[in-house]
Amino acid sequence: MSLTKDFLRAGHWPTLLASFLYFDFCFAIWVLNGAMAPFISETFALTPAQKGFMISVPILAGALMRFPLGVLAQYIGRKNAALVEMGLIVAALCFGYVFVGSYDDVLAMGVLLGIAGASFGVALSLGSGWYPARYKGLAMGIAGAGNSGTVLAVLFAPPLATQFGWQAVYGLAAFTMLLPMAVMALAAKEPPDIEKQTLREHTACLFEKDGWAFSLIYVVTFGGFIGLASFLPTYFYDQFKVSKIEAGQLTMLATLMGSAVRVVGGALSDRIGGVNTLTGVLAIAAISLLLCGLAGGSLVLTTLLFMLCFAAFGAGNGALFQLVPLRWPLSTAVAGSMIGEVGALGGGFIPNAMGQSLQRSGSYLWGFVAIALLALAMLFMLRVVQIRWTRTWAEKGGRARASVTSDEVPVHYAEAK
Repeated sequence: MSLTKDFLRAGHWPTLLASFLYFDFCFAIWVLNGAMAPFISETFALTPAQKGFMISVPILAGALMRFPLGVLAQYIGRKNAALVEMGLIVAALCFGYVFVGSYDDVLAMGVLLGIAGASFGVALSLGSGWYPARYKGLAMGIAGAGNSGTVLAVLFAPPLATQFGWQAVYGLAAFTMLLPMAVMALAAKEPPDIEKQTLREHTACLFEKDGWAFSLIYVVTFGGFIGLASFLPTYFYDQFKVSKIEAGQLTMLATLMGSAVRVVGGALSDRIGGVNTLTGVLAIAAISLLLCGLAGGSLVLTTLLFMLCFAAFGAGNGALFQLVPLRWPLSTAVAGSMIGEVGALGGGFIPNAMGQSLQRSGSYLWGFVAIALLALAMLFMLRVVQIRWTRTWAEKGGRARASVTSDEVPVHYAEAK
């Protein structure tokens, strides 16, 4: 209880709440085509490869839009950037409701849904901007738990699509965005950790080894989360012949686990270090992915394994973004956007790998094997690069250093009001 009170007093919790809702609703919109994939694929009689590509388009588009939004946020403010983005999302969803009627239209709509996927770096930086270094992991974990928006999509989109038609879900989703827009406009305050730098300074992390090391690890943790979360409704529907609504409910169990554990991953990393936490979760992810591929005959076992796998992904996301503000204390938003962009691009690999695996071999197994091998490769890389990290900008295990300069600590909310 004392820790909770200290945390709430250390920053501006209404801004953190607004950031969570912003990211949560944007995430739901981002994975909307994945949640409705069984309906869309049935309407247009798609092949496994076409299904995988269709599901991957919003992921790839959202990844490419993250960095530009992160840069824009440095010039107009993170709160204003979030409001602009949500306005564009509403317009995109209205387009989907009125004009989408073919497979090509679905692909175009996937690009527009990518606008929602750009929210990541801005949401985390806005939500954690009022908090000092010792609480960064927890604050980012709470804001980042907005990836629970996947739960909203897979839980509500299938029954709504069954009752009203899947195109109508786009129109209904447009109305839901009004809630996070209102909360952001009325409750959020721009944090004092303003990152005014030149464009060259903003993009500097693109040319650093650490930036790419973070990004590649995020390909597994976040790319795995978004890629599998988008594909699981199709996987459950095709593999186990459950109903479209049941496929969404089973997906919800896994994604809810990943979203909830993200907060735990951030808080745990504050205590034992992000490197230590990432080491454990990458190992768990690799093992559970391989077992998911081997357990394709049991719905119960597969669901439980997916829940374990997504818990590892969620904790890994929280752990990695406990490290980001330690490495880039003055350009967290842009660094986070760049890392998120590459990580989400990796997420686009997963639906395509799964679709190609089924189409070429008649089984999803080799798709799972490919993702598990990637996780093991990133685990090996982490253990190598962490030696230098803990000698330069982090304590042993990836904890925050006790001696941080005043420039690295945000102004306390009470002092900045």
